[in-house]
Amino acid sequence: MRNYFLTASLLLLGSGAALAQPNPRPLTLEEYQKAKAFQIKDLDTESYVKFENAYVLDRYEARKPYFITGDDGLKKRIDLYKLVAKAGMQEIGTMIFYTTENGKRYQALLPDFTADGKVWEKYFEDIHAIDKQEPNFVLKLSYVLSKELSFQQYKNLNQGKDLHAEAGHYGSDICFPGHQLVALADGGHKPLRDIVAGDRVASIHPETRQLGFAEVQGLTVHAAKNYALTRLDVVAVREQASQGSTHAHLASRVLEATPNHPLPTLAGPKPAGEVAVGEQILCLNAHTQAYEPHTVLRKQEYAGGEQPVYNLVASEGSTFILNGVLVLQK
Repeated sequence: MRNYFLTASLLLLGSGAALAQPNPRPLTLEEYQKAKAFQIKDLDTESYVKFENAYVLDRYEARKPYFITGDDGLKKRIDLYKLVAKAGMQEIGTMIFYTTENGKRYQALLPDFTADGKVWEKYFEDIHAIDKQEPNFVLKLSYVLSKELSFQQYKNLNQGKDLHAEAGHYGSDICFPGHQLVALADGGHKPLRDIVAGDRVASIHPETRQLGFAEVQGLTVHAAKNYALTRLDVVAVREQASQGSTHAHLASRVLEATPNHPLPTLAGPKPAGEVAVGEQILCLNAHTQAYEPHTVLRKQEYAGGEQPVYNLVASEGSTFILNGVLVLQK
Protein backbone atom coordinates (compact mmCIF):
# COMPACT_ATOMS: atom_id res chain seq x y z
CA MET A 1 0.00 0.00 0.00
CA ARG A 2 1.26 3.42 -0.89
CA ASN A 3 0.74 5.83 2.03
CA TYR A 4 0.90 9.58 1.68
CA PHE A 5 -0.95 12.70 2.65
CA LEU A 6 -2.67 15.08 0.29
CA THR A 7 -0.23 17.92 -0.39
CA ALA A 8 -0.46 21.42 -1.75
CA SER A 9 0.90 20.29 -5.09
CA LEU A 10 -2.36 18.42 -5.72
CA LEU A 11 -4.25 21.66 -5.29
CA LEU A 12 -2.12 23.97 -7.40
CA LEU A 13 -2.44 22.38 -10.84
CA GLY A 14 -3.15 24.77 -13.67
CA SER A 15 -6.87 25.03 -14.37
CA GLY A 16 -6.24 24.48 -18.06
CA ALA A 17 -4.91 20.98 -17.40
CA ALA A 18 -8.46 19.63 -17.20
CA LEU A 19 -9.53 21.19 -20.47
CA ALA A 20 -8.73 19.87 -23.90
CA GLN A 21 -10.00 23.04 -25.59
CA PRO A 22 -8.50 26.44 -24.64
CA ASN A 23 -11.77 28.28 -25.38
CA PRO A 24 -14.69 25.82 -25.17
CA ARG A 25 -18.16 27.13 -25.86
CA PRO A 26 -20.36 27.66 -22.80
CA LEU A 27 -22.69 24.98 -21.49
CA THR A 28 -26.21 26.43 -21.63
CA LEU A 29 -28.77 26.08 -18.85
CA GLU A 30 -31.01 24.06 -21.18
CA GLU A 31 -28.14 21.69 -21.95
CA TYR A 32 -27.29 21.45 -18.26
CA GLN A 33 -30.82 20.34 -17.39
CA LYS A 34 -30.91 17.89 -20.29
CA ALA A 35 -27.48 16.37 -19.65
CA LYS A 36 -28.24 15.66 -15.99
CA ALA A 37 -30.53 12.89 -17.22
CA PHE A 38 -27.77 11.19 -19.24
CA GLN A 39 -27.05 7.79 -17.70
CA ILE A 40 -24.19 5.31 -17.90
CA LYS A 41 -25.64 1.83 -17.37
CA ASP A 42 -22.37 0.08 -16.54
CA LEU A 43 -19.61 2.28 -15.14
CA ASP A 44 -17.13 -0.60 -15.34
CA THR A 45 -17.45 -1.24 -19.06
CA GLU A 46 -18.91 1.85 -20.76
CA SER A 47 -16.32 4.53 -21.32
CA TYR A 48 -17.72 6.32 -24.40
CA VAL A 49 -21.49 6.75 -24.72
CA LYS A 50 -23.40 8.89 -27.25
CA PHE A 51 -26.64 10.75 -26.55
CA GLU A 52 -29.07 12.18 -29.14
CA ASN A 53 -26.23 12.03 -31.67
CA ALA A 54 -25.22 15.42 -30.26
CA TYR A 55 -23.36 14.69 -27.01
CA VAL A 56 -20.85 12.17 -25.70
CA LEU A 57 -19.91 11.09 -22.21
CA ASP A 58 -16.24 10.10 -22.41
CA ARG A 59 -14.49 8.70 -19.32
CA TYR A 60 -12.27 11.50 -18.03
CA GLU A 61 -8.67 10.90 -19.16
CA ALA A 62 -9.46 7.15 -19.11
CA ARG A 63 -9.21 7.40 -15.32
CA LYS A 64 -10.03 4.50 -13.04
CA PRO A 65 -12.83 5.00 -10.50
CA TYR A 66 -12.06 6.29 -7.02
CA PHE A 67 -13.21 4.28 -4.02
CA ILE A 68 -13.24 6.45 -0.90
CA THR A 69 -13.78 5.13 2.61
CA GLY A 70 -14.55 7.68 5.31
CA ASP A 71 -14.23 7.55 9.08
CA ASP A 72 -17.59 5.75 9.18
CA GLY A 73 -16.12 2.79 7.27
CA LEU A 74 -18.54 3.24 4.34
CA LYS A 75 -17.06 2.99 0.85
CA LYS A 76 -18.16 5.39 -1.90
CA ARG A 77 -17.30 5.27 -5.60
CA ILE A 78 -16.72 8.31 -7.81
CA ASP A 79 -16.45 8.18 -11.62
CA LEU A 80 -15.77 11.19 -13.86
CA TYR A 81 -16.82 11.59 -17.50
CA LYS A 82 -16.22 14.48 -19.88
CA LEU A 83 -19.39 15.92 -21.42
CA VAL A 84 -18.53 16.61 -25.05
CA ALA A 85 -20.67 18.44 -27.63
CA LYS A 86 -20.12 16.54 -30.88
CA ALA A 87 -20.31 19.73 -32.95
CA GLY A 88 -16.69 20.79 -32.85
CA MET A 89 -15.98 18.13 -30.18
CA GLN A 90 -16.08 20.80 -27.48
CA GLU A 91 -15.72 19.74 -23.84
CA ILE A 92 -18.45 21.66 -22.03
CA GLY A 93 -18.57 19.98 -18.63
CA THR A 94 -17.66 17.05 -16.42
CA MET A 95 -20.25 14.50 -15.28
CA ILE A 96 -19.79 13.10 -11.79
CA PHE A 97 -21.28 9.72 -10.85
CA TYR A 98 -21.23 9.03 -7.10
CA THR A 99 -22.27 5.55 -5.97
CA THR A 100 -22.90 4.66 -2.32
CA GLU A 101 -22.14 1.42 -0.51
CA ASN A 102 -25.79 0.43 -1.09
CA GLY A 103 -25.64 1.01 -4.83
CA LYS A 104 -27.57 4.30 -4.77
CA ARG A 105 -26.23 6.62 -7.43
CA TYR A 106 -26.09 10.41 -7.38
CA GLN A 107 -24.87 12.46 -10.29
CA ALA A 108 -23.88 16.07 -10.79
CA LEU A 109 -22.66 18.04 -13.78
CA LEU A 110 -19.68 20.35 -13.25
CA PRO A 111 -19.93 23.09 -15.93
CA ASP A 112 -16.97 24.31 -17.92
CA PHE A 113 -15.54 27.61 -16.65
CA THR A 114 -17.12 29.52 -19.56
CA ALA A 115 -20.69 28.63 -18.49
CA ASP A 116 -23.11 31.40 -17.54
CA GLY A 117 -23.53 32.30 -13.88
CA LYS A 118 -27.05 30.84 -13.84
CA VAL A 119 -25.63 27.45 -14.81
CA TRP A 120 -23.11 27.63 -11.98
CA GLU A 121 -25.84 28.65 -9.53
CA LYS A 122 -27.83 25.57 -10.52
CA TYR A 123 -24.75 23.37 -10.10
CA PHE A 124 -24.14 24.74 -6.58
CA GLU A 125 -27.78 24.13 -5.68
CA ASP A 126 -27.55 20.56 -6.97
CA ILE A 127 -24.36 19.54 -5.15
CA HIS A 128 -25.49 21.05 -1.86
CA ALA A 129 -28.86 19.29 -2.20
CA ILE A 130 -26.97 16.00 -2.61
CA ASP A 131 -24.78 16.87 0.38
CA LYS A 132 -27.89 17.15 2.55
CA GLN A 133 -28.92 13.61 1.57
CA GLU A 134 -25.44 12.09 1.43
CA PRO A 135 -23.22 13.46 4.25
CA ASN A 136 -19.73 14.59 3.20
CA PHE A 137 -20.55 14.31 -0.51
CA VAL A 138 -18.97 17.72 -1.19
CA LEU A 139 -15.88 16.86 0.90
CA LYS A 140 -15.26 13.61 -1.00
CA LEU A 141 -15.98 15.32 -4.31
CA SER A 142 -13.55 18.10 -3.39
CA TYR A 143 -10.83 15.53 -2.78
CA VAL A 144 -11.29 13.95 -6.21
CA LEU A 145 -11.56 17.28 -8.03
CA SER A 146 -8.46 18.60 -6.28
CA LYS A 147 -6.56 15.66 -7.75
CA GLU A 148 -8.12 15.62 -11.18
CA LEU A 149 -9.55 19.00 -12.04
CA SER A 150 -7.19 21.43 -10.27
CA PHE A 151 -7.41 23.84 -7.40
CA GLN A 152 -9.27 26.41 -9.50
CA GLN A 153 -12.21 24.08 -10.01
CA TYR A 154 -12.09 23.07 -6.36
CA LYS A 155 -12.54 26.76 -5.48
CA ASN A 156 -15.72 26.77 -7.53
CA LEU A 157 -17.28 24.47 -4.92
CA ASN A 158 -17.12 27.50 -2.60
CA GLN A 159 -19.10 29.44 -5.22
CA GLY A 160 -16.22 31.83 -5.91
CA LYS A 161 -16.98 33.73 -2.72
CA ASP A 162 -14.55 36.14 -1.13
CA LEU A 163 -14.77 34.48 2.27
CA HIS A 164 -13.06 37.43 3.98
CA ALA A 165 -15.85 39.76 2.87
CA GLU A 166 -18.49 38.52 5.30
CA ALA A 167 -18.84 40.79 8.31
CA GLY A 168 -17.59 39.48 11.63
CA HIS A 169 -15.83 40.72 14.75
CA TYR A 170 -12.03 40.67 14.48
CA GLY A 171 -10.34 41.37 17.79
CA SER A 172 -7.69 40.19 20.22
CA ASP A 173 -9.79 37.33 21.62
CA ILE A 174 -7.93 34.10 20.79
CA CYS A 175 -10.44 31.31 21.22
CA PHE A 176 -12.77 28.63 19.89
CA PRO A 177 -16.55 28.14 19.69
CA GLY A 178 -17.66 26.13 22.71
CA HIS A 179 -19.46 23.23 21.01
CA GLN A 180 -16.23 21.58 19.86
CA LEU A 181 -15.03 18.50 21.74
CA VAL A 182 -11.94 18.37 23.98
CA ALA A 183 -10.15 15.00 24.29
CA LEU A 184 -9.92 13.94 27.94
CA ALA A 185 -7.24 11.85 29.66
CA ASP A 186 -9.69 8.97 30.23
CA GLY A 187 -10.41 8.65 26.50
CA GLY A 188 -13.71 10.52 26.65
CA HIS A 189 -14.69 13.90 25.23
CA LYS A 190 -16.34 17.01 26.60
CA PRO A 191 -17.58 20.22 24.92
CA LEU A 192 -15.06 23.00 25.45
CA ARG A 193 -17.69 25.24 27.06
CA ASP A 194 -18.26 22.58 29.78
CA ILE A 195 -14.59 22.18 30.77
CA VAL A 196 -13.88 23.09 34.42
CA ALA A 197 -10.78 23.45 36.57
CA GLY A 198 -9.51 20.03 37.59
CA ASP A 199 -10.46 18.26 34.36
CA ARG A 200 -7.59 16.24 32.91
CA VAL A 201 -7.12 16.68 29.17
CA ALA A 202 -4.98 14.97 26.55
CA SER A 203 -1.97 16.85 25.21
CA ILE A 204 0.48 16.06 22.41
CA HIS A 205 4.02 17.35 22.08
CA PRO A 206 3.98 18.97 18.60
CA GLU A 207 7.50 17.77 17.75
CA THR A 208 7.82 14.33 19.38
CA ARG A 209 4.08 13.55 19.00
CA GLN A 210 4.18 11.88 22.41
CA LEU A 211 0.86 11.69 24.23
CA GLY A 212 0.65 13.38 27.62
CA PHE A 213 -1.96 14.69 30.02
CA ALA A 214 -2.48 17.96 31.84
CA GLU A 215 -4.84 19.29 34.49
CA VAL A 216 -6.99 22.25 33.55
CA GLN A 217 -6.36 25.32 35.70
CA GLY A 218 -9.17 27.38 34.24
CA LEU A 219 -11.45 28.11 31.30
CA THR A 220 -11.23 31.50 29.59
CA VAL A 221 -14.60 32.82 28.38
CA HIS A 222 -14.98 35.86 26.13
CA ALA A 223 -18.29 37.72 25.94
CA ALA A 224 -20.76 36.83 23.22
CA LYS A 225 -20.12 38.69 19.95
CA ASN A 226 -20.52 37.95 16.26
CA TYR A 227 -16.95 36.64 16.04
CA ALA A 228 -15.21 36.05 12.74
CA LEU A 229 -14.31 32.37 12.51
CA THR A 230 -11.93 30.37 10.36
CA ARG A 231 -13.06 26.85 9.49
CA LEU A 232 -10.47 24.32 8.36
CA ASP A 233 -11.47 21.02 6.74
CA VAL A 234 -8.45 18.73 6.95
CA VAL A 235 -7.90 15.25 5.53
CA ALA A 236 -5.42 12.41 5.58
CA VAL A 237 -5.48 10.11 2.58
CA ARG A 238 -4.10 6.61 2.20
CA GLU A 239 -4.31 5.30 -1.34
CA GLN A 240 -3.92 1.90 -2.92
CA ALA A 241 -3.83 1.82 -6.70
CA SER A 242 -4.69 -1.36 -8.54
CA GLN A 243 -5.03 -2.13 -12.21
CA GLY A 244 -8.74 -1.38 -12.30
CA SER A 245 -9.33 1.26 -9.62
CA THR A 246 -7.94 3.58 -6.99
CA HIS A 247 -8.96 2.91 -3.38
CA ALA A 248 -8.64 5.77 -0.91
CA HIS A 249 -9.28 5.89 2.82
CA LEU A 250 -10.19 9.47 3.66
CA ALA A 251 -9.92 10.53 7.32
CA SER A 252 -11.31 14.01 7.95
CA ARG A 253 -11.51 16.57 10.73
CA VAL A 254 -13.14 20.01 11.02
CA LEU A 255 -11.92 22.81 13.29
CA GLU A 256 -13.34 26.29 13.91
CA ALA A 257 -11.23 29.01 15.55
CA THR A 258 -10.95 32.77 15.67
CA PRO A 259 -8.61 33.78 12.82
CA ASN A 260 -5.90 34.97 15.22
CA HIS A 261 -5.65 31.75 17.25
CA PRO A 262 -2.24 30.11 16.65
CA LEU A 263 -2.20 26.54 15.36
CA PRO A 264 0.90 24.28 15.35
CA THR A 265 1.37 23.56 11.63
CA LEU A 266 4.27 21.40 10.46
CA ALA A 267 5.90 24.64 9.24
CA GLY A 268 5.57 26.21 12.71
CA PRO A 269 2.83 28.05 14.63
CA LYS A 270 0.51 30.17 12.49
CA PRO A 271 -2.74 32.06 13.17
CA ALA A 272 -5.69 30.00 11.93
CA GLY A 273 -6.58 32.72 9.43
CA GLU A 274 -3.12 32.47 7.84
CA VAL A 275 -3.04 28.68 7.50
CA ALA A 276 -3.20 27.98 3.77
CA VAL A 277 -4.88 25.22 1.80
CA GLY A 278 -2.27 22.48 1.38
CA GLU A 279 -0.54 23.07 4.74
CA GLN A 280 -0.39 20.27 7.29
CA ILE A 281 -1.43 20.09 10.94
CA LEU A 282 -1.41 17.17 13.39
CA CYS A 283 -4.72 15.37 13.96
CA LEU A 284 -5.95 12.09 15.35
CA ASN A 285 -6.46 9.57 12.56
CA ALA A 286 -9.50 7.64 13.79
CA HIS A 287 -8.61 4.71 11.52
CA THR A 288 -5.05 4.23 12.80
CA GLN A 289 -5.53 5.85 16.25
CA ALA A 290 -2.28 7.73 15.68
CA TYR A 291 -1.60 11.46 15.51
CA GLU A 292 -0.58 12.12 11.93
CA PRO A 293 -0.23 15.08 9.58
CA HIS A 294 -3.54 16.02 7.95
CA THR A 295 -3.68 18.40 5.00
CA VAL A 296 -5.94 21.44 4.84
CA LEU A 297 -8.30 20.71 1.95
CA ARG A 298 -10.73 23.57 2.40
CA LYS A 299 -10.67 26.86 4.30
CA GLN A 300 -13.57 29.21 4.97
CA GLU A 301 -13.86 32.43 6.93
CA TYR A 302 -17.23 33.76 8.03
CA ALA A 303 -19.17 35.47 10.80
CA GLY A 304 -20.10 32.79 13.32
CA GLY A 305 -23.13 34.50 14.84
CA GLU A 306 -23.58 35.88 18.35
CA GLN A 307 -21.83 33.51 20.76
CA PRO A 308 -19.12 33.42 23.45
CA VAL A 309 -15.76 31.86 22.60
CA TYR A 310 -13.52 29.83 24.89
CA ASN A 311 -10.00 28.65 25.61
CA LEU A 312 -8.40 26.67 28.39
CA VAL A 313 -5.22 26.97 30.42
CA ALA A 314 -3.63 23.76 31.68
CA SER A 315 -0.99 23.08 34.32
CA GLU A 316 1.55 21.82 31.81
CA GLY A 317 2.16 21.39 28.12
CA SER A 318 1.24 23.87 25.42
CA THR A 319 -1.42 21.97 23.47
CA PHE A 320 -4.73 20.17 23.75
CA ILE A 321 -6.88 18.18 21.33
CA LEU A 322 -10.02 19.82 19.95
CA ASN A 323 -12.25 17.94 17.47
CA GLY A 324 -9.31 15.58 16.99
CA VAL A 325 -7.03 18.47 15.94
CA LEU A 326 -3.90 19.50 17.84
CA VAL A 327 -4.33 23.14 18.98
CA LEU A 328 -2.32 25.49 21.16
CA GLN A 329 -3.46 26.72 24.54
CA LYS A 330 -3.82 30.47 24.84
